[in-house]
Amino acid sequence: MKIRLNEDEQIVKLVRQGLKERGGYCPCVREMSDDTKCMCKQFREQIADPDFEGYCHCMLYYKEK
Repeated sequence: MKIRLNEDEQIVKLVRQGLKERGGYCPCVREMSDDTKCMCKQFREQIADPDFEGYCHCMLYYKEK
């Protein structure tokens, strides 16, 4: 398993800017809770799934099998 940043530098830049503005909370979700702090709960659960391969919700990270 490997987790990497999105290869699209513009997406990485935009998401990181949003994270900075929101204090580390996912810029793609309104709610600000422990579950939406980057790496969000949703992606941590996807990482734990050995069959999952793909991007996190906001497209910042990609999990490879």
